[in-house]
Amino acid sequence: MRTAANQFLDYLSVVRDASPATQRSYRSDLDDFCCWLQQDSSGVPAPDKVDRLTVRGYLAALHRRELTKRTIARHLATLRTFFRWLVREGFLEIDPTVGLASPRREQRLPRHLPVDEVAAILEAPDEDKPLGLRDRAVLETLYASGCRVSELTGLDCQDLTLKEGLVRLMGKGRKERIVPLGSKARAALRKWLGVRDSLRLSLSSPALFLNYRGGRLTDRSVRRVLNSALQKAAISGRISPHGLRHSFATHLLNAGADLRSIQELLGHASLATTQQYTHVSLEHVMKTYRAAHPRARRRRSS
Repeated sequence: MRTAANQFLDYLSVVRDASPATQRSYRSDLDDFCCWLQQDSSGVPAPDKVDRLTVRGYLAALHRRELTKRTIARHLATLRTFFRWLVREGFLEIDPTVGLASPRREQRLPRHLPVDEVAAILEAPDEDKPLGLRDRAVLETLYASGCRVSELTGLDCQDLTLKEGLVRLMGKGRKERIVPLGSKARAALRKWLGVRDSLRLSLSSPALFLNYRGGRLTDRSVRRVLNSALQKAAISGRISPHGLRHSFATHLLNAGADLRSIQELLGHASLATTQQYTHVSLEHVMKTYRAAHPRARRRRSS
């Protein structure tokens, strides 16, 4: 089983050209499955010894560990992809995951911030310092493009076309898309590039956003940048860089943008993924309705 899992991971890396994050996720899930198989036997069985009952037992074990339905669904999706590959490559005749239902995921509305709070966050970095200019450019780019944090940290200087106000993003599945940038983001990026190019640390790296040692900024570093801005802006509650992506989509929808355009900007493969924002926008619609419709407002008591 472990040999087959390693061959599958090689396939993901070489043939599918999966992102490092995707490869880590698959490796972690398959390692967990192999460790569970080993608990009740002297060793991990061969793939052809795993049947539907085995997989169901593993899913039951995940439930006993009190994992979320979303996490359990991800584990099952990993096994489905793995066993389908084994069948396609001729290692197995029967896929043991066929017919197994994925847990019904709980519907969670995306967390987003009001426009004024986003503005306070974007203006929080100290632009008198080079890294403050970088932080402002990082936050402006996140909100202006709606990009994922992995897409942001993967940006190189050549991915920017500031004259036209465009940025090239590499999304999930290595899918490339071109996204516009607003004037505020372009201005912040120009200021950052002005000091970046003067830093000797930048000479050895094509990365757009650098840390103080001259290396590419990481996902964790972006989270620290956002957390610092939240603290300076005195905004309570926690929000991740992905929250700026949610805010980007929600604010566009509230302003009248259509779902198809937002889908293209976010890089969603399915419109159903983008439609989650209609639930968030409904709150805005209802507030507007209650405030504006003459028959919806409550009468003041005399």
